[in-house]
Order: sequence, then C-alpha cells, then structure tokens
Amino acid sequence: MTDSDSPRRSNLGRGLAALLGEDGEDYASLDRMRSAKEVPIERLHTSRVQPRRTFSEEALDSLAESIREQGLLQPILVRRHPERANDYEIIAGERRWRAAQRAQLHQVPVVIRDLDDSQALEAALVENVQRQDLDAVEEAEGYRRLIDEFGHSQDDLARLIGKSRPHIANTLRLLNLPEPVKEELRARNLTAGHARALLSAREPEALAKQVLSRGLSVRETERLAAEAAKTPRPSRVRAERPAKDADTLAIERDLAQVLGLKVSIDLKDGERGTVTIHYDNLDQLDDVLKRLNKAVQFG
Repeated sequence: MTDSDSPRRSNLGRGLAALLGEDGEDYASLDRMRSAKEVPIERLHTSRVQPRRTFSEEALDSLAESIREQGLLQPILVRRHPERANDYEIIAGERRWRAAQRAQLHQVPVVIRDLDDSQALEAALVENVQRQDLDAVEEAEGYRRLIDEFGHSQDDLARLIGKSRPHIANTLRLLNLPEPVKEELRARNLTAGHARALLSAREPEALAKQVLSRGLSVRETERLAAEAAKTPRPSRVRAERPAKDADTLAIERDLAQVLGLKVSIDLKDGERGTVTIHYDNLDQLDDVLKRLNKAVQFG
C-alpha cells in the first residue's frame, strides 16, 4: 500500500472533520453522530494528550458568564476513559468544561468518539489551533509531540493543521529559546513575532527584558536584535602569562637551533608548560619527526 493509499495519510489535510470521521458521510448519519449526549460534569476528566497547559482566569470567567446566560452551546468532544469504565476523557473542549464548572452546571453535552492517542492529540491540537487558543509555546510543544511521538513530518502537520510549512518550522524553533523567555510567551507578555526576532539574538533573555521594560513592538524588537548582532563581542582579557626566566629562554633558543624552527615554551603553574613547534609546511614537520626519532634511537 502506498502512502497515498494509506487511510492514515488520507486524513491529512482535511482538518478536524477528517480526524473525527465526518468527511464523506451522508447528512443523516452526520446528524446522528453530532447529536450530543448529556452526562454529569464530574464524569469528565482532563486528557494526558491535551496540548494546552495554561488557561486565562479572566477568559474562563468571561466564558462562564456566557454559559450561565446561554448554556453550553457547543458539546465537548470526549472518548471513553481508558481506566474508568463509566467516565470520559476530554479531547477537545477542556476550556468549556472548566468554565461550565464555574457556571455550576451539573450536566454538559458531549460527543463521544473512538479515538486512539494519536487521533486524540491531533483533534485537541487542531481544535485549539483553529480557535487560536494555544499560546506560541503550547503550539510548538504540540507540534513537537506530533513529530516525536506519532511520526508526523512538518509537511504532514502543515496539511493537517492548515498552516504553511514555514509557520510550522518557525514555531518549532521557539522551543530553542531560554526558559525565562518561553515563560513570557506562555504568559502572553511576548508574542510569537517578538520571539522569532529574539531567536537571532546572541543573548535573547537580556534582549527580552529590554523589550518588556520598554514595551517594544515586533518591528522595534527586530531592529534591536539586528543592532545587537552587529555589535562586536567584547574581547576576552587574557590572563597575564608568567614572565619567562633566563633558563626557559635559553631552552627555547637551543631547541630552535636543533630543529631549525621557531619554538615557544608557555609556562603554566609550577613546572608544567607547553612546547610549541612552529612549522610552515609538512616537509618541515616531517623533518622534525625524523630528528625526534633519531634522538630516541640514540638517546
């Protein structure tokens, strides 16, 4: 079976509908599948494959107020819990579930699907990305999991998520930033645009502090990073080497005369040091080796 014939590959590029098995079904069957079932809210549990890690308290309060007024209009996507027979694991809609708890709902509508871990992570990631719910680090971590754990390529992800391949690649690069910078991204104090500009900086953490303290825009951050890249690194101050005594200088001269090449002796602490023989070509080096071999034979 070729990649193009594979059921797994055929789902790529059709988004959440394809992952949930909706694509290609007749409307009557689709309506039956979509009919939500009401279940007690305490029978729902968070998923270990959920890409989201942080939830805005302010956004949850706002959503909870909306749910109090209008109810939970969109069902939560779940699968059977792998360890609790009568319970469910949330695939997509954890934010709605958390807000429903704040709104003190006793039951919530769910759609139950039979998904494996890979499909569950894909569905959760696609749903969140399409809603722009994830912060940049969560999005990057979700992509990384799809690549590392489930064997997707960046091209696969681009088709599945509906993003360009450069977007996938640039988002993954954000994981190379220092942890303090990623924390600012998670807190949404920095945008993905800021973070991409910081990637080119020699000291992204220090630059990020300037961006935050000065309230710089993405364009201003790009200019600041470019200017910092042009600034030459401060030269390292070499530790002063101990002055060579007369005996060391004499040994240098004697070795130079024997070998016919410049010789340097660098002193360290105590009696230790390094002897350096300077040569211009391999013939000179070969001559040194012959002299040393001869010295060993007759030594």
